[in-house]
Order: sequence, then structure tokens, then C-alpha cells
Amino acid sequence: MTDSQTPASEVAALQPAPRGLAVLKAAFRERRTLAMLLLGFSAGLPFAMLIGTLNAWLTEEDIPVATIGILSWIGLFGAFRFLWSPAVSWTPPVIGKRFGRRRSWLVVLQIVIGCALGLVALSHPGEGTLVPLAIGAALGAFAFATQDIVIDAWRIEVADETTPIDLLSTIYQLGYRTAALTGGAGALLLASAIGWPGVFVVGGLLMGVGLLGTLIAPEPAPTSRTAVARERRGSPRLRLIVLIATLSAWAWAAFMLARFMVTALTTSPAPSAGSFTAAWGPWIVGATVVLPAVLAGLIVWKGGAPVASEAPLKSSFADTLYDAILAPLVELMGRLGWGAVIVLGLILTYRITDGVWGPFAFPFYMGDTGGALGHTNAEVALASKTFGVFMTIAGIALGGWALLVIGRMWSLLIGAVLSAATNLLMMDLALGAPVIGGFMQATRLYDLFGMFHIGEPLARLMLAIAGENIAGGFAGAAFVAYLSALSNKTFGAVQFAVFISLALLIGTLGRGALGELVDAQGYAPMFAIAAWLGLLAVVFCVLEWVRDAAERRKAAARA
Repeated sequence: MTDSQTPASEVAALQPAPRGLAVLKAAFRERRTLAMLLLGFSAGLPFAMLIGTLNAWLTEEDIPVATIGILSWIGLFGAFRFLWSPAVSWTPPVIGKRFGRRRSWLVVLQIVIGCALGLVALSHPGEGTLVPLAIGAALGAFAFATQDIVIDAWRIEVADETTPIDLLSTIYQLGYRTAALTGGAGALLLASAIGWPGVFVVGGLLMGVGLLGTLIAPEPAPTSRTAVARERRGSPRLRLIVLIATLSAWAWAAFMLARFMVTALTTSPAPSAGSFTAAWGPWIVGATVVLPAVLAGLIVWKGGAPVASEAPLKSSFADTLYDAILAPLVELMGRLGWGAVIVLGLILTYRITDGVWGPFAFPFYMGDTGGALGHTNAEVALASKTFGVFMTIAGIALGGWALLVIGRMWSLLIGAVLSAATNLLMMDLALGAPVIGGFMQATRLYDLFGMFHIGEPLARLMLAIAGENIAGGFAGAAFVAYLSALSNKTFGAVQFAVFISLALLIGTLGRGALGELVDAQGYAPMFAIAAWLGLLAVVFCVLEWVRDAAERRKAAARA
């Protein structure tokens, strides 16, 4: 066969894989990158509108804070989404025949989210009619949390050398943050022109952007049931015992969540979702993630190697449940071994500097005691919700560039260092901004901000938020890329959902103690503690880099 007769697939296989920024050029010839951008927008829009913008509407309608608190529990759907993440491993029976497993889930969920936003638009909270609004908000929150599971799985499954997981993760973050700007600041501006019901109608229609992304997205190759079954380890009796223990723990967690939701909707004053997460979140995560992970490690230890047969394996109902629920954790524990301790430490600490003081941000910006800054609502909206979002997008873009040019582990480490260090900017503000103020005076940045009629106190806040949000965007891009690469393509939906849930919930552990510290000593010590906590993530990044390098050397030696 001559060169001209060589099949195109073989020619492509002989071409060297693009590297560095050449990946970016190659990737934007792919429809997967556009689909990822649109799907990221589809993920960020309902979160922004139902978790943030909805509260602005309710506040404007003079709805009591206690009633708004009743609706705050919908945020728990995102934190505990791993509980139903195995469900997306099944293909919807009717629509799935046309669109495939991932795309059919996305079509259904995006339509449900659009309808949920429409239901919210039909409500009249000012007249005391909150039932349609509560149903729409809860339905939309459940649907967008489930959509996140499917989008994460799709991103992991379609990544390859042309569109690597690092690039897809960055594009997803860009789409998500653009939606946050649209559904946050954009919705607030639009409300003054067309009213709040119109805003939510527009939000429902904008879910068509995600639907377009789904239609142009390629469907990943379906996972072979035989490939999943080959991951079974241990005797059927051992697997059954572990499965029963896991399902019992999950049933308890579901009961706790359901009881809280019923209590929140039927009692006055309603309990706080934040307090529930702080009090019971660690126990629920322990029962539903840590316990199954330990039991999965037991299966790896006692059960020997996975099944080696290539032939189709018989599956009982218990085996089917095991494949959906426990096989992802068993595969992960078997792949990481004792390195799982390092990985778990990294996941738990990497974003703790943001999560642990996040709820205190607005009291710090707008309060007038303990070193708080005393800014107005309009000033905070400009600095945090508008300027801050653009700075986050800039950080994500820098993170994506770093992932392509210097690699994932360098980017992860730099992100951890920046996240820890930028807490010192906030501490400086709490101490009266001696460093930031001197820097802006010396560099004449005050004059630059003054050209836009921004006074010195607000200019200092905007500079600090710029540093904080650029670091957060950079670290977020690196972290999502790391977690996506850590997930096995066969089990990406469950594994990534578990990772994200752990990262979201860990920040709640120290908030109660930090709140007491702020009351006693002001805000500056809180930011100093957050910076020290960030050093834990730096240490775990170094340990994970060493572990990953050792695993790569072993793999090269075996090859």
C-alpha cells in the first residue's frame, strides 16, 4: 500500500500529539469545545438564578428572612448529589435510543430546568403564594445538580489528546462563570426593565443554549457492562455484605435529608440549611462516602485482583447494584492504594481557604465592626458581583493557559499557593489596608480608579477582590482538571460527584468556630487562619506530585 492509500485513521495515529498552546489551536477545530462551553453555561445559569438571584426577588417582595431560609435547603442538592449519581449510569429507555445515554439525560434535564424556571416565574411571592415557587425551585435545583453529574461524566469520557481534559475543564469553567454573570448581575439589571417574572422566563429560554450544546455534543462510546463487571473483586458474599452496609448508610443519609426538608417546609421558624450542613454534613459524608470508601478498600485488600475473564459475566440484581454503587469506589481504591490518603487530603484541603470564610464575605464587606469595611450594597455589587466575576474569568483563562503550557501539577501547586497567599490581602483590608493603600499610592492606582469616579476605600476592596478572584479562578481551573483526570472514564459520574461533594462540604466544619473568633477578635485573625489552612493544600500538592511521579515511573517500567 502506498502512502496515498494509507487509511486516514492510520495517518492520524502516526501524527505527533499536539503540545502546549498547539493543543488550543487543534481543539477549537472540534465541536466538543463549543459543546463544552455551552454545557458549562447550562450548568452555571440555573445555579446562579435559583441559589442567588431568587433571593433578591424575595427580598424585594419583603418576604421574611425566615421564609427565605426555608428555601435555602435547595442548595443541599448540589452538596449531596453523589447519593443519586449511580442512577445516570442507566440509559433512559425511550429517548436514549435516539440520543444515547449522556445526551438523552441532558435533553431531559435541560427541559426540566427550563420548565422549573418557568414555574418560578408564574408564582406571586408578593401575594403570599409561595408553593409554586418552592416546587419550581426544588425541582430546578435537583435537576441542575443531576445535570452537573452528567456534564462532568461527559467531559471525562470525551477527552482525548486533541481535546485534553485540562482544556475541557477550563472551557467548562469559562462557560459556568459567564452564566454566573448573566444570571447574577445581568438578571438584576434586567429585572428593573421587565420585572422578576420576566427574568425567570428569560432564564428558562436561555436553557436553550445548553440544549444546543447537547445537540452538537458527540455521544461518548457506551461503557461495556462486561468491562464494569470485570472490576468485581472478592466473593459474592463479601460484596453483598459491603453492599448492604453501604445501602444502609445511604438510606440513613436520605432519611436525614428528607426529614430536614419536611421540617423546613412545615415549621416556623425554619431551621437553617447552613446549620444543618455544618452539624450533619460531616456525618452524612462519613456514612455515604468515607464508610463505603473504607469498605471498598477492604474489598481490594481481601478480594484479590479483579475478574480477568473477557467473556460476558452473569449478573444478579445485587451484582448490578454493586456495579453501579461500589465498583467506582473499589476501582479508585484499587488504583490509588495507600495513595488514596494523599488524594483525599488534597481534595479536602484544596479549596478550604475559600469555603471556610465564604459565608462571612458580605458581613466583612458591608459590616461596621471588627475591622469590617462598611461598604454599601451598590458598592459590593460592583466590586464582588460584577468586577469580581470578570476577575474570576481572567483567573480561569490564566489557569487554562498554565495547564497547557506548564502542566497540571505545576498549575495545581501554584493555585494552592495563590489561594493561601491572597487571604493576606483580605487580612490587610481588615487591618486598615496599610500595605494595599501604600501600594496603590505609590503606583498611582488611586488616580486610575479615580478616573472612573471610584473612591479610595472601594478601590482598595476591588484590588483585593481582583487578587482573590484571579487566584480562585486559577485554582478552580487546575482543581477541576485534576479531579477530572483522577476519575476513571468508566466510572467518571460517581467518582467525580464524590470528589466534588467532599470539596464542597469540608469548608463547613470550621465556620462555627470562626464565627465566634470574628465576634471576639475581628476579621483579621480569620483571614490569617485561612492562609495557614491553605498551606495544608500546598503540602498535599507536593505529596501528590511525588506520588503521581512515582506511579508514572512504575507504569513506564512495566511498559
